[in-house]
Amino acid sequence: MHPLDVVKTRFQIQRGTSDPHNYKSLVDCFRTIFHNEGIYGFYKGILPPILAETPKRAVKFFTFEQYKKLLSLTGLSAGLALSVAGLGCGLTEALVVNPFEVVKVGLQANRDSFQVQPSTFAQARHIINADGFGLRGLNKGLTSTLGRHGVFNMIYFGFYFNVKDAIPASQDPTLEFLRKFAIGLASGTISSCVNIPFDVAKSRIQAPQPIPGEVKYRTCFQTMGLVYREEGYLALYKGLIPKIMRLGPGGAVMLLVYEYVSGWLNKNW
Repeated sequence: MHPLDVVKTRFQIQRGTSDPHNYKSLVDCFRTIFHNEGIYGFYKGILPPILAETPKRAVKFFTFEQYKKLLSLTGLSAGLALSVAGLGCGLTEALVVNPFEVVKVGLQANRDSFQVQPSTFAQARHIINADGFGLRGLNKGLTSTLGRHGVFNMIYFGFYFNVKDAIPASQDPTLEFLRKFAIGLASGTISSCVNIPFDVAKSRIQAPQPIPGEVKYRTCFQTMGLVYREEGYLALYKGLIPKIMRLGPGGAVMLLVYEYVSGWLNKNW
């Protein structure tokens, strides 16, 4: 799925038709990256997600269960509690993953060939040496990441579990699997459509600024407003198609694996 993430980032950081690196379509983006950067260009920035993925998912699902237990003690309805638990786990997940995202986006934005671009560790070292660990350095774009993950998981978990409970289960294992997969697919797709303005803002803040030495994109909502004024509201949805292609089916698979594995563990452990 990583090539889709690279393409999504490239679309999100381009600044309208005047941008010299403007891509005309999804196919044009794939073709341009392959022609100019080779097949390895689609795997730029892959190491940070590999390093972050296991702890990220562990934090997501562990904290979701913990927030869900805590919220069961409140007066919130079961459906609302699931959404709030999703919001809480998304915000927690964002704190873990943001430094990895800063390094990843910096690598994905680099249009040099794969062989000459800096390594993951060289990129991280450069960011730390230049700007430190704070909100201008390795935690740049934190508010956008909080918004992206918080909103995504609030809808992702809330929609999935509420709709799954509302639609009768099937006794046929195959039909039951397809029912859950379809709900998970819809959950991942809707969540991606709602949270993508935060994703665009995050990419603009974390990628190299248009003019070196001048910070144009500073904060989440300032960036959203700037993109809207300069490029129109559709610019806040750049990269939506590759994002849905990645997180629609990917989100469905993740929820199904979580349900079946956690069910097996609860039964056998």
